[in-house]
Amino acid sequence: MNLRERQEKLEREILSDRASLSLTTLGRQYPEPPCTIRTAYQRDRDRILHSKAFRRLKHKTQVFLSPEGDHYRTRLTHTLEVSQISRTISRALQLNEDLTEAIALGHDLGHTPFGHCGEEELNRIHQPEGFKHNEQSLRVVEYIESSQNRPYKGLNLTYEVRDGIKNHTGEEMPSTLEGQVVRISDRIAYINHDIDDAIRAGVLKLSDLPSESLRFLGESHSLRINRMILDLIDHSRDTAQITMSDETAHHMDVLRTFMFDRVYLDAQAKKEEGKARHIIRALYYHFKINPGDMGFQEDRDEPVQNLVRDYLAGMTDRYAVKKYMEIFVPEFWK
Repeated sequence: MNLRERQEKLEREILSDRASLSLTTLGRQYPEPPCTIRTAYQRDRDRILHSKAFRRLKHKTQVFLSPEGDHYRTRLTHTLEVSQISRTISRALQLNEDLTEAIALGHDLGHTPFGHCGEEELNRIHQPEGFKHNEQSLRVVEYIESSQNRPYKGLNLTYEVRDGIKNHTGEEMPSTLEGQVVRISDRIAYINHDIDDAIRAGVLKLSDLPSESLRFLGESHSLRINRMILDLIDHSRDTAQITMSDETAHHMDVLRTFMFDRVYLDAQAKKEEGKARHIIRALYYHFKINPGDMGFQEDRDEPVQNLVRDYLAGMTDRYAVKKYMEIFVPEFWK
């Protein structure tokens, strides 16, 4: 019995009957020999961690565009917080922590530069298909990322990880409880850390937050997260889905609505978004007309506008600004 087989045996012995076992995965897009050390989901986690798309998350906006302060969240730190919350919940519910971690680490790989305003602008101009970051994250792991060691495009992840990445947001729920854990952990993470960042930026004061929800959930970042996690664990034991109590879910939604009104859509917090949207729009139409400027060989099987979408979505904030400056701002004689 090799190390992978021992871990698969351990999963059968200690995980809940509701957990997704590595041994019973629905498999990969392309058949390949199993690893002798890692389970299928551990292998998926490692492939995501070592991908170029994962590394680029460190320079992609979470809420505040290209923040100068070192303590503001980026898309990478958001992803790590989602992973931590998800793993805590999965461990407590005896679900498959490796599957949960893989989904969490991959859920935002397809996010655009400049956060949700970048996503909204790309969705507006990339027609008729539109753009959704969860679908693009799936495209990253199925098609865009590649390796010289594999004779096919993509990371060749298991079905359960790909399903969790695609359905971490949107109308369709993930098919596994581990995917459902990531879906709600994503919301727990961004509501709480965005409050923290907004207060640091001077956009909010703690006293601005809805007082009743603050009293119920807690007045500090850690207290609120702890309350939500404990409630979720208590109400998800031996159930067919991951869920919170009605009262906790209500107060979480109150905070989320408040954040949309006061931060996500507020003029002061989003005053630079017009410039970011302009950059996305200008680059999109430029590369659509001049695909050779993207610096890679055109794929004859893909419409040009899809290549432009992939190229733009993969950019970091700073790289998008750099390309805009190179293309549209004249260089002075020295």
